[in-house]
Amino acid sequence: MSQTTVDTAAEGSTRNGEREITPERRGSECPECTGSIRRDEEHGERACTECGLVLDADAIDYGPEWRHLDDDGEDRRRVGPPMSSIRHDKGLSTTIGWRDEDAYGNRVSERKRERLQRLRTWNERFTSKNAQERNLKQAFGEIERMASALGLPEPCRETAGVLYRRAVEEELLPGRSIEAMATACLYAAARRHGTPRTLVAFESVSRVEKLPVQRAYRYLSSELGLRIEPADPIHYLPQYVSALAVSDDAERLAREILEAAKARDLHSGRSPAGLAAAAIYGAARLTNERVTQATVGEETGVSSVTVRNRYRELLDAYEEVRDRR
Repeated sequence: MSQTTVDTAAEGSTRNGEREITPERRGSECPECTGSIRRDEEHGERACTECGLVLDADAIDYGPEWRHLDDDGEDRRRVGPPMSSIRHDKGLSTTIGWRDEDAYGNRVSERKRERLQRLRTWNERFTSKNAQERNLKQAFGEIERMASALGLPEPCRETAGVLYRRAVEEELLPGRSIEAMATACLYAAARRHGTPRTLVAFESVSRVEKLPVQRAYRYLSSELGLRIEPADPIHYLPQYVSALAVSDDAERLAREILEAAKARDLHSGRSPAGLAAAAIYGAARLTNERVTQATVGEETGVSSVTVRNRYRELLDAYEEVRDRR
């Protein structure tokens, strides 16, 4: 930097014997006494700690409002839950709690309890005004129950709710079972989200048998134009490993076995659940873990005959790929 530039900067820093506040310093110093600025988040103000000058007031706080809004003191959200596709009213209606207590936790009188019960009854009727909403309410209750039993995540339940709502809007429900269509929607959503379950698993938690679910799923896929790719056998591994309690080494080896089988196109036209069960059994044998074919079949819903026939082919493909390396 030249001498002229330095002198110019020095002249710019002082004007009539007073120090000039630069834009960088203006944000952190008071313009009156050059004291430090303190931000008061509670009142939304920026004030000087020396002279008390308020620079900004009524600032908008976009963060959460940390107040206890529930009985347990755990929920600190500013508002209620977001809109949900798994609720027939998308979660926008109110709900009267089942506790017959006042704001202080004291039991209310018998007369007020009867009044609260009447209010709950009328509120229940108002939230489902017509047959379509009652249909959605029943179906979404079934989807929530089955998803909880199968351990499916929340996004999968939301997708199932969207599919069922589309089916209702396009009038695909008349003449068909609500339980079968709800199960088919959840089955399609589970496959779309990479967390598939077998039809045998769905049959164990559904109120209908497997055949009506298969028919409902084919009809739903055709009418709604669902493009769901065949399930990857690897997607079945986590749930089967958890059910059989095999080691991490066996899970890693089973994944490698399935990758070798996919490289040889052995998965084409075969049940992905059967391949996953056979891969875990084969990996358990290679890692010297005591897992029988009957146990694998019982925990995964795949017959022991399928496990016995598939695991030999998978091991041959794995050894061939490993020898090439």
